[in-house]
Amino acid sequence: MLRVRDLTVRFQTGEASFSAVDRISFDLGHGEALGLIGESGSGKTTVALSLLRLLPSGAQVSGRVELSGEDLLGLGPDALNRIRGRRIAMVFHDPLAALNPVLRIGTQISEAVRAHQSVDRRGARTMTLELLRAVGLTANDADRYAHELSGGMRQRALIAMSVACRPEILVADEPTSALDAIVQAGILDLLRGLREERGVSILLATHDLGTAARLCTRIAVLYAGRIVESARTTELLASPRHPYTLGLLRSLPPPLGSSGPVRLQPIAGSAPPPWERPGGCRFRNRCPRAQDDCAKREPELIEIDGRGLACFHPVDAP
Repeated sequence: MLRVRDLTVRFQTGEASFSAVDRISFDLGHGEALGLIGESGSGKTTVALSLLRLLPSGAQVSGRVELSGEDLLGLGPDALNRIRGRRIAMVFHDPLAALNPVLRIGTQISEAVRAHQSVDRRGARTMTLELLRAVGLTANDADRYAHELSGGMRQRALIAMSVACRPEILVADEPTSALDAIVQAGILDLLRGLREERGVSILLATHDLGTAARLCTRIAVLYAGRIVESARTTELLASPRHPYTLGLLRSLPPPLGSSGPVRLQPIAGSAPPPWERPGGCRFRNRCPRAQDDCAKREPELIEIDGRGLACFHPVDAP
């Protein structure tokens, strides 16, 4: 369905330039959910925006992003607009910023419907109300403005707009961030229902490993602009091989009902900004398993025991 190869995104700041995303490759199959996991600054949102060509005009993007064999990076504006929303759509991180503050919610969803389907205003209104009911909102919500809805309701409205034209792929950038636990669970159930009932493929960008575990069939872990480990979700959680993945898991609180106190083990230090990344392994300055060879060259992502891994000294398999 979606095939990304050697995706690289560079930005220019004055006379200097840096790579926010560096040679990332992954596949997304029909009805599959892939989670892109990492700390702030790892490149998750940059990857998500680059798939729909929504990055600022100064961004330099290279590689290939193929949707059913068609390279999205090579399309002209008209061809790209026909695909956005119709075949691949996005749920943005901040629904309040993504929604138009001076248009009613129903009007915005109807516009998305009419942009890609041959229906009149009445038909678009009918479809809009059906979409709102499908995401747990009411007909009255169609006549409200974004500021009149709660955070969870705004996110549901944004999802309704994104799936209005039944896209094949939904790119969700931190869709549950800043929402309380109950609302988060509702949004994840909604996304899971879209995948299971409509066959929508989902690319989820999030810093929350627990959120990805509830929705995604596979997880790719990003650090400093590169994928360092990828595997099926159950395998990754049961036996992380990259020290960074293990650090993320040890930073999480234990599940409810766990016996005895558990001391969290946060990862030392912080991720470097793109313009200050160290040579060699990008994680070596924070890695408890780093050795001299980690500073000499950067490990490539290779397949080991059915998973992708970029590490010279991985954690021992159980």
